[in-house]
Amino acid sequence: MRNFAVFINPGFADKDSIFSLLYRLKDEDKAQSNGGKELLFYGESTQKEILRDPVQVVDFDNGNVVPPIDCILVFGGDGTILKAKELALKANAPILGINLGYLGFLSESTLPEISASIRDLVAGKYQILSRMLIICTLKREGRVLLQTEALNDAVVYKGENPGLINARIFARGRYVFDARCDGMVVCTPTGSTAYSLSAGGPILAPQMKAMVLSPLNPHLLTIRPMVFPSDEKLCMKIYKLSQPAWLQIDGCNICPVLDQDEIHITASPREVQFIKLSKRTFYRILRNKMHLGK
Repeated sequence: MRNFAVFINPGFADKDSIFSLLYRLKDEDKAQSNGGKELLFYGESTQKEILRDPVQVVDFDNGNVVPPIDCILVFGGDGTILKAKELALKANAPILGINLGYLGFLSESTLPEISASIRDLVAGKYQILSRMLIICTLKREGRVLLQTEALNDAVVYKGENPGLINARIFARGRYVFDARCDGMVVCTPTGSTAYSLSAGGPILAPQMKAMVLSPLNPHLLTIRPMVFPSDEKLCMKIYKLSQPAWLQIDGCNICPVLDQDEIHITASPREVQFIKLSKRTFYRILRNKMHLGK
């Protein structure tokens, strides 16, 4: 790997340290490669206001990056990695998360470790892990208003509505249950350690192919989180809604939800790939970062 895309959390205060680090990586690699092919860094045009040398700004939507990208270096926390999924899909390249945030559950490296991480990537000492996406489709009066993909979760929540929302759940057209609640979370295995977990949902191993539906503060205690196979087709029909709710994708408000709207969730045929460098298992990460069992 020698061709890298760079995606940076715009809110990170010390961006200069990142560009200085990239310069140092280029110099170190040039000294070791004896005149071989140098490391190249590219950045998405949507981040052109915060990027500078040695990152070359390009428009990934036009496919004008030559040669192809080998890896996406994402500098930030888990939220930044979620935002970088679109770039990873455009570039058809795996993500290496460099944690600048708090939990960093999806990250594989840190700033102090990045030199060693790049050496491992150049030497081919890494694994590629694939994680599923879900497709969220919002329908109103039978028409598709929105269709987008989520790496973590799709959430319908009541927003500023002081009352509860009513959701009728179907799986492949078969009635499952009705719930009066603050909202519903449908997540991937990746998202099972995020919002869904706070709502009492189970933790799924990231390599699984499944979806978790977790009600938010349901009126009835008999309404519990449920796990569905990845080939299931879920539908949430919203009814008796006096004020607009919200549809949230990977932590971002996307669209208001109105009475009688339908939210359809299916597994996407596409996946996001992640770089695995260390021997730290998913379960060790749970113990270290989420204090599992302590």
